[in-house]
Amino acid sequence: MYARRRHQYFVMMGICIALFVLAWGVVRLWSVPAAVGMCVFAMLIPPVAAMVANRRGPDDRWWDDPSGDPESDEWWDELDGKKHH
Repeated sequence: MYARRRHQYFVMMGICIALFVLAWGVVRLWSVPAAVGMCVFAMLIPPVAAMVANRRGPDDRWWDDPSGDPESDEWWDELDGKKHH
């Protein structure tokens, strides 16, 4: 799961960089407004890429989920200040 999300992140960031380079290296020669539009679109990609890379998958353990190991869960609960009775 992690490798797929990381791959998606790098693909999206590569598209972002490619849009910036194409906008100001090629497209601006024909149309500055189109180049600006490409840059505005490219500007929206990094936040979306960060959300894709950091989203929790169905099989991912989250920081506060129990691991299934009672000793480990008790230890983490103690560190977090949770009381187990």
